[in-house]
Amino acid sequence: MSTEHSHEHFPEGASCCSGSCGSGSCCCSGDAIGPVPAVLGIALFISALAAGGDSLAGMAAYVGSYLLIGWDVLKAAFLGMMRGRAINENFLMSIASLGAMFLGDYSEAVGVMLFYRVGEYLQERAVGSSRRSVSELMSLRPEAVHVKKAGAVDDVPPSEVLPGSLIEVRPGERVPLDGVVTGGCSVLDTSAMTGESLPVEAGSGSPVLAGYINGQGVLEVRTERDWRHSALARVQELVEAASGRKSPLEGRLSSFSRIYTPLVISIAALVFLLYPLVTGGSWADGLFRALVLLVISCPCALVLSIPLGFFAGIGRAARQGILLKGSNYLDALRKVKTVVFDKTGTLTEGVFFRG
Repeated sequence: MSTEHSHEHFPEGASCCSGSCGSGSCCCSGDAIGPVPAVLGIALFISALAAGGDSLAGMAAYVGSYLLIGWDVLKAAFLGMMRGRAINENFLMSIASLGAMFLGDYSEAVGVMLFYRVGEYLQERAVGSSRRSVSELMSLRPEAVHVKKAGAVDDVPPSEVLPGSLIEVRPGERVPLDGVVTGGCSVLDTSAMTGESLPVEAGSGSPVLAGYINGQGVLEVRTERDWRHSALARVQELVEAASGRKSPLEGRLSSFSRIYTPLVISIAALVFLLYPLVTGGSWADGLFRALVLLVISCPCALVLSIPLGFFAGIGRAARQGILLKGSNYLDALRKVKTVVFDKTGTLTEGVFFRG
């Protein structure tokens, strides 16, 4: 595993497009639909289809199903309008589905919202899986440090250990802080920090980094840095700060969506206003066609697919023990033509041979 890493970081409960909201291009509705409203909403939807929209019971079932399935989207659209960020896919989906309800096409309104929420659910599943993979790979911080004081050993949280402290690293434990070995000898597994799979011998005077795994012997280490400035902490900071490392493709997509979404709304408004005048059709037909345009032109799939694809790729790499600094580095890999390694047989045969 390499320290050349960070992953696309998303606050807990947010999805991969949360960062786009600031641009006004895309703002997710929040968490994916929960199982209870989803099951109740689908059950009411099926009941409404069976009863028909002409009856009072069928209409009530449609409205109940619509609110259960689409409440989060409607709320996100309203909050976006209040904050001056109305131009996003929540607004498009809300206008289109509410317009369909107004025209009496209840099944279409609920169906569109249902498919949209199912897509959000699948997106959250993919993001959650990738996030867990990266989190599991980065759970390297030890819970306690064995600090030696006056002949006794006390277990202290890493954040409370000061530089210059004498600590003990026992066999099989991870080195908690950067320092220099002052006593004992052992063999260290440094692969978590350097990517080097060959064990490294350590004795008095050997420098060690937080994240190394001690082998058979007990080591006495004099710390040189506190936890906040240790090598392992810096790697984890790279993980948390990686959300700004977008690929050029994501940057171009964000710029495009800022223009695309208002353009779609403007075209839909023109369709509504010009259709009756040009074709002689009714205003209801014009509204219906404008709403269809809003639904099929919703940029959600376009705006979400590329960041989600990158994040899924980073999560997949994490499951294989590979850490990446961000989507821009993953994007750069597609331009690689030749890879040169300084080992012979390490990758192909698993043989550690030095020429």
